[in-house]
Amino acid sequence: MYDCILVPTDGSAEGERALEYAFDLARAHDATIRALYVVNVSGYGGLPMETAWDGISNALRDEGEAAVERVRELAPDDLDVETAILEGSPSRVIVDEARPSRCDLVVMGTHGRGGIDRLLLGSVTERVVRQAPVPVLTVQVDPPEVPEQPSESQVAVE
Repeated sequence: MYDCILVPTDGSAEGERALEYAFDLARAHDATIRALYVVNVSGYGGLPMETAWDGISNALRDEGEAAVERVRELAPDDLDVETAILEGSPSRVIVDEARPSRCDLVVMGTHGRGGIDRLLLGSVTERVVRQAPVPVLTVQVDPPEVPEQPSESQVAVE
């Protein structure tokens, strides 16, 4: 069913939860993992021209190298892993990569933010879900908030 699974990564520990799902699916379907790090150049458009873009670009690419290397380290030995580091708007690059690389599925993390947080911060995952030409599996990367349960002694007192 799946031959190639695209997994955008930002190198964070939280994102590793999405990787776990992708690895399991890749193993079950004998699929290739394509790990993608996007250097988000759109956030640096307002910098003065005299700013050393090369230094910033190199630092961001180094971050990307570390992120995709982490995917290689975590991947089980029996999985094929390809990596790519591209520049651009993250959601646009992810959607564009799903087409030419002929990936059948995108697996990516989401923080599960809603309401004003999502409006203020935007959501790369949401844009990918709406625009991707292939299915997108979202994995909540933040641990779910579990309401505190009263202890037996608290219940007995009430």
